[in-house]
Amino acid sequence: MKKVVLITVIIVLALSKVNAQDFNLGVKGGLNFATLTGANNSEIGWTTDFNLGVMAEIKISDKFSLQPELMYSGQGYGSSVNSEGTIALNYLNIPFMSKYYVTKRLNLEAGPQIGFLLSTKGGTQDYKDQFRTMDFGVNFGVGYKLDNGLYFSARYNLGLSNINDIDGISDKNRNGVFQLSIGYFFF
Repeated sequence: MKKVVLITVIIVLALSKVNAQDFNLGVKGGLNFATLTGANNSEIGWTTDFNLGVMAEIKISDKFSLQPELMYSGQGYGSSVNSEGTIALNYLNIPFMSKYYVTKRLNLEAGPQIGFLLSTKGGTQDYKDQFRTMDFGVNFGVGYKLDNGLYFSARYNLGLSNINDIDGISDKNRNGVFQLSIGYFFF
């Protein structure tokens, strides 16, 4: 809870220093390549899904900006256990990215993320009771923004929290998601 309050205070302070020309709203979407990392993952493979959401860019200086986002993210992993195939983990993620512009258009980005598990599906079963409902992670990536508002990004989400929620299982597994996205800033 303290982390959420701290992030909210940082956002409010940043927004209070921003005028309209330093604030951009946009949408983005793309592909996710996801798996689980951690213990006993020899039978765990990659899966492909999509991401879709909204973003805002708050310019702090010529070289630095903040980019909070609200994203649907299809994650999960490939599984050969019980012939279930892909185990889909669908999240509502809230990344808070810090961006450093290396050039006018090219930026490096990093920041924390909180995710809320919306649903799960694997073959014929619902696995929601086997996973924690909240996920914390950190994102690292690179982006390229054109003058016409188009935005391209490649990002890796490194899960920090154990997402397993099965009694008697001590294995710790974390989300690992590589994202390729295309976005558009409206103004």
